[in-house]
Amino acid sequence: MDDQSPELLSGRINVLHKDIPRISGRTIRKFIKSPYGRRIEAHRNRIHRRRGKRRLRFEITDKRMIDKRPKYIKDRKRIGDTEGDFIVSGKTGAGMLLVVTDRKSRAPFLEKICPVSIRTMENGFRRIKRRFPELKTVTLDNDILFIHHKELERKFHIKIYFCHKHSPWEKPLVENRNKLIRRYIPKGSDISRYTRYYIQKLEAKLQRRIMKCLDYRLPKEILEAHRRRKKKP
Repeated sequence: MDDQSPELLSGRINVLHKDIPRISGRTIRKFIKSPYGRRIEAHRNRIHRRRGKRRLRFEITDKRMIDKRPKYIKDRKRIGDTEGDFIVSGKTGAGMLLVVTDRKSRAPFLEKICPVSIRTMENGFRRIKRRFPELKTVTLDNDILFIHHKELERKFHIKIYFCHKHSPWEKPLVENRNKLIRRYIPKGSDISRYTRYYIQKLEAKLQRRIMKCLDYRLPKEILEAHRRRKKKP
């Protein structure tokens, strides 16, 4: 199921599906390694597990630093407070992937940025805002594309917070999401070669990911429940 780990599948079954027998992650792993699970095992072995790092080479001025974030953002009290980052192409490739992840629901939103420019980055944010109108804040690194961050705030009615230099751990949620994305878009890939349809399918798959921190629910389920509550009179 969408490349979920056996332990997450087991947790979701045992917590949310009382109508079927309980099962352990160990039992699921034994099935995958059996002759009946060879196709599943072959698919799992094709998934790459690599990650990369980027270097900071410039300075952005007039930043609102992460230290200024209100406590309710730190404590994940509401939908709409996000972390953002880029996944870049290899040396011979072009394009980037914009990743914005909601801190409370863990719902990720992905946009292909190609060619790379401030304008195409803003268009990517615009498309994410249409799908995720709840967007209120974004915590970012110091990428040069955000040099006009004040204009970005004005256009999308959001607040932007910046991490300290060389401190990716200050946005751990999106860093973790990037690690998952690298299974499907390995380090060194040419992102321009991935279709927007592929990126959309990957976003949907990540939103269906079972998460222990959500009591074995899916980011998509958390976000949909929030929207149903907001619609009630």
